[in-house]
Amino acid sequence: MLAVVTAAAATVLLGAGFVHTSTRTPAATGVIAVETKLGFESAAAAGTGIVLPAGRILTNNHVIRGATVVQVHLPHTSRRFVARVLGYSPGADVAVLAVRSGQGLQAAPLGRSAGLQLGDPVRAVGNAGGTGSLTTTTGAVIGLGKSITASDDQGASEQLSGLIETSAPLRPGDSGGPLEDRLGRVIGVDTAASHGFVFSSSTGRGFAIPIDRALAVARQIEAGRSSATVHIGPTAFLGVQVARSANVSGGLVEAVVGGSPAARAGLGPGDVIVSLAGRPVASPNALVGVLLRLVPGQTVQVRWEDHQGSAHRGPITPVSGPPQ
Repeated sequence: MLAVVTAAAATVLLGAGFVHTSTRTPAATGVIAVETKLGFESAAAAGTGIVLPAGRILTNNHVIRGATVVQVHLPHTSRRFVARVLGYSPGADVAVLAVRSGQGLQAAPLGRSAGLQLGDPVRAVGNAGGTGSLTTTTGAVIGLGKSITASDDQGASEQLSGLIETSAPLRPGDSGGPLEDRLGRVIGVDTAASHGFVFSSSTGRGFAIPIDRALAVARQIEAGRSSATVHIGPTAFLGVQVARSANVSGGLVEAVVGGSPAARAGLGPGDVIVSLAGRPVASPNALVGVLLRLVPGQTVQVRWEDHQGSAHRGPITPVSGPPQ
């Protein structure tokens, strides 16, 4: 779960009202705090990361979603490093970060999620509350192969499936942290709600992505292999905020960032993007899908209709922007 550390941003707590205790823990091997700035939303947030071999950092995609600056913080120290997003998969809710030369980070001990059984004891380690100090909650595996639905503040939704359900509840800031077995090995990546990205659940429990699946996505990212589900490198940015409307088919422009590619192309609030780079745009989700295939700096054609229904067409050159 991502901790939003600005009063203006809303966080939905997956286990709200579920009474539990947590314990502050010494710096766990290979577990770090992740801090982000969401410049276009005037917000800041925090989550957790798991250090992989070679100094790469595994976390949730929703931890870095919309971030214009990403930093990693070694808990219980003053050491902070700027991180670069190597790639991410919105559908798998997995992202991989890199810091220069690994900065001497020690990798977390990795286990296997294959073979997990109901009742196995686990503990969740995370940056609860975004304080930079690690805490743990304990519990057991109470479900396997579970699904939850995530929706964003624009009405788009997606489903995460095949999750580990645990009685160790998660709190804001725990997202991206490890779910560990009784030997301290990482068997899952904790995931829950975030700023602008809400997971619907009434169980009051925690959910984690099986580590075997998360590592498969991470290896693809580290190898630089993009696909329909995995984005590698910088993200194309138009500078529009789109809204979902039952009465509009396409990308309904709600706001345009001043000086952005969209502003220079002539787009404005109330316009509806109907195609980009020759691909039809039938919804905000479709627009995001097209953007994830584009390369910043590459000029493409955009077609839109204004609020009077008049058609427009012109070139647009996306720049590098925050992850989706």
